[in-house]
Amino acid sequence: MKGRLAIFLTVVVVLVVLVALNAASYVRVERPGDWEFAPDRSTMNAGATGTRALFEYLQQSGHAVTRWGQPPAALLAGGRERPSTFVVVGRTRHEFEKEEAEQLLQWVRRGGRLVVIDREPDARLLPASGRWRVASQIFEYPGPGVGAADVEAMTGGAPLVEPSQPTALTRDVAQVTRSRFAGRLRVSKERPRAVFSGGGIGPARRPQPTPPPATAPANEEAEEDVWEEEDEASPSPPQPAPTAAPVPAFTVDAEETSPAPVEHLPDGRAGAGALLVDYAYGGGRVVVLSDPYVVANAGINRADNLLLAVNVVAGAGGLVAFDEYHQGYGTTRHELFAYFAGTPILWMFGQAAVVLLAVVWTRGRRFARPLPAPRVDRRSKLEFVASMAELQQRARAYDLAVENIYARTRRALSRYAGLAAGAPAADLAARVAARSGRDARHLAALLQECEDAIAGARLSPRRAVELARQLRELERDLGILMRSREIRQAR
Repeated sequence: MKGRLAIFLTVVVVLVVLVALNAASYVRVERPGDWEFAPDRSTMNAGATGTRALFEYLQQSGHAVTRWGQPPAALLAGGRERPSTFVVVGRTRHEFEKEEAEQLLQWVRRGGRLVVIDREPDARLLPASGRWRVASQIFEYPGPGVGAADVEAMTGGAPLVEPSQPTALTRDVAQVTRSRFAGRLRVSKERPRAVFSGGGIGPARRPQPTPPPATAPANEEAEEDVWEEEDEASPSPPQPAPTAAPVPAFTVDAEETSPAPVEHLPDGRAGAGALLVDYAYGGGRVVVLSDPYVVANAGINRADNLLLAVNVVAGAGGLVAFDEYHQGYGTTRHELFAYFAGTPILWMFGQAAVVLLAVVWTRGRRFARPLPAPRVDRRSKLEFVASMAELQQRARAYDLAVENIYARTRRALSRYAGLAAGAPAADLAARVAARSGRDARHLAALLQECEDAIAGARLSPRRAVELARQLRELERDLGILMRSREIRQAR
């Protein structure tokens, strides 16, 4: 137990030393500036690429905002905390799964409002509205050395953008500062399909006129006479009567009546394209902004970007939920590790695990020669005496029983008389009698009878018991009990 306690204390001391070394050597590294090449669009990020400024402004200005840390399936559940607007900013750390995108679009069809702010939005989050589709086109990608806080690097050469028409999303917005990495939103329409009266479905085509029949030339009259005989020998099958070509009647698909997406802001480049588009989808709407710089911490204070961001995100009223689940701050994405990120606590746990594994490994290894396991005698002395007595009784070895007792008594009498252990019985009896005052002849007779029994003289069980009783009484009277003396010596 003492050895195990020492090992335990050693492990504790090692852990304390490791913790002290980590605490002494830990130096907090300042968070480097956000790079536009790998942005963090979370509302918890106060860096240049984050959206914390917008979130706190909406919160302080009285808008109902929240950080949504649950899967999109939770949007379909009813309740007071059900948001009316769901905002997805930038390329998230965890991509939307197919099932999650379908659940989010189902929530939009029920009347929700989805706001997607990204240069290259996920195509699964931009559903088609009837024949209308919205896609993004990228002209320039940010390099690894572009800092999000560098205004010149982000907006150099990009003109200010003015609203193309007064709408609810551009209310009070005069000019917007976009980055030169903004995407261009293109609105396209698929070719319509026509349903023919014959049941076939295909693209609508105008009916082509039937060409007039060609007239036979004059020099072929002789050839007709030659082939007439063969025609009579093998008559051709009857030809069906010609029918008039059907007129391709078609109807217009009902999806043709869906409204076109609204382009609120141009992208400021030559050619058709927009920076802000919204359109209806089912009972809700989808709003797409192709430049996260407008709502980021580094660009929200430029021109009227803040007014545009508030109109886009919170213009419809109700609870606005910013997607933090796919940014890595969800309720099921190891919040404990995220809480201790950037601190030496995780390293301490790792080193403790290494030490624990080392202890477990060393306990299962042998570093010296093998030693036999200690064998503990589970029998008591009384059990041993009882076993020996039973064996001697069954074997009728009464002489052996007397010998066991007499040998101990003789050694005690020799020490009492001051003689050697091999002294004759008569001399031993005389010296003991002289010292104790007992009868020398009776004592000599007792000793001689015991020696004779040991030598092989005939001995009955009753006499063996009587001899053992007399030897024990002699030890008691003289005060030479072996067990008592051994106990005193041990003390």
